[in-house]
Amino acid sequence: MYRHLFSLPGTRAFTAGNLIARLPAGMFSVSAVVMIAGSRGSYALAGAVTATGLAATALAGPWIARLTDRYGQSRTAVPATVVAFLGSLSLLLCVRYGAPDWTLFAAYAATATTPNTGGMSRARWAHLLVGDTEALHTANSFEQAADELCFMLGPALAAFLCGTFFPEAGTLVGAVLLLTGMLIFTAQRSTEPPPSPAPKGGLPLRVPGIRPLLAGFVATGAVFGSMEVATLAYANATGHRAVGGAVLALQAAGSCAAGLLYGRLKPTGAPELRLRWCLLAMSALMTLPLLAAGTLGSLPALAAALVPAGTATAPTMVTAMTLLQHRTPEGRLNEGMSLAVTGLLLGIACGSAAGGWAAEHGSPAAGFVVPVAAAVTALSIGVPASVRRPGTRC
Repeated sequence: MYRHLFSLPGTRAFTAGNLIARLPAGMFSVSAVVMIAGSRGSYALAGAVTATGLAATALAGPWIARLTDRYGQSRTAVPATVVAFLGSLSLLLCVRYGAPDWTLFAAYAATATTPNTGGMSRARWAHLLVGDTEALHTANSFEQAADELCFMLGPALAAFLCGTFFPEAGTLVGAVLLLTGMLIFTAQRSTEPPPSPAPKGGLPLRVPGIRPLLAGFVATGAVFGSMEVATLAYANATGHRAVGGAVLALQAAGSCAAGLLYGRLKPTGAPELRLRWCLLAMSALMTLPLLAAGTLGSLPALAAALVPAGTATAPTMVTAMTLLQHRTPEGRLNEGMSLAVTGLLLGIACGSAAGGWAAEHGSPAAGFVVPVAAAVTALSIGVPASVRRPGTRC
């Protein structure tokens, strides 16, 4: 199945460029924290700066995506990436030369213009595979696996660069990769979806069935954010802080493998029904890390539990993204997927805060209650949202 996808003209080139541009998404936050905390001696300042960038991205993302739908990927993504590239360089120079703290917030906020690379790649697949539901399912599965791989390798690469060379190395390399990858990606004009100066449908937020899906993305993002913080806090509490990142990477590895396997399966039944089963599986599997940490009290047991827990996330995201593509009005696909990313970012931020609070004020295993609660919330939202609405593209 995957061989068939990449036999289509131009798909290998745009995928290679997109993966290069997408890898820095997993690098920037870690690089910024290491760079700022090392220079200014304050993790609070580093966290506040990265949180500001996250909020700015949530606000700017849908706007950038709307311009991308209207004017095309190549005309919009390149200038937006240049602004983000300059923002990263400005942050690097401000840290390097001791500029006032407020300049760090301004510089990092400028990186919010980074285009939604994963969304643009999915839009290309949707354009190339229009009407081929099975092939589009495989393509979406590949893209989700690529997301997991980038967020698994990105932090490790950032930590290596910052620790081996100089504190600003992660930010510098990430900025160069982003710009280089985006130039390669946008140069592939033959696979680019045509622009939609006058989209036929209304705003995605006004389409029936979209808002419940976005609420589900927020809850799913909370699963990711809380699991990350809970795992790192548990590793620190048990005296294994240095391996916390490696243990957490096992969840991403499980999700990546499950995404590739899921893409090889032929989708059966309505996507709404598949989403319901995926959410149910995620709710059940998220209890495994809680049981491992709370009952066995062992980091190796937690590591083993994170692999099957991770296998539920990629199929859930693939199915939800497919359903979002079906419901998004024609000519507004980039905007619709950017709203999903915004929901995920909001959920990650809320989940991180809730997971951190639970881990700090309860037992070392208490933080793992939050991913379970978030998954159950996503299930409760997803079941009513799975009813097919009239007037949508499903």
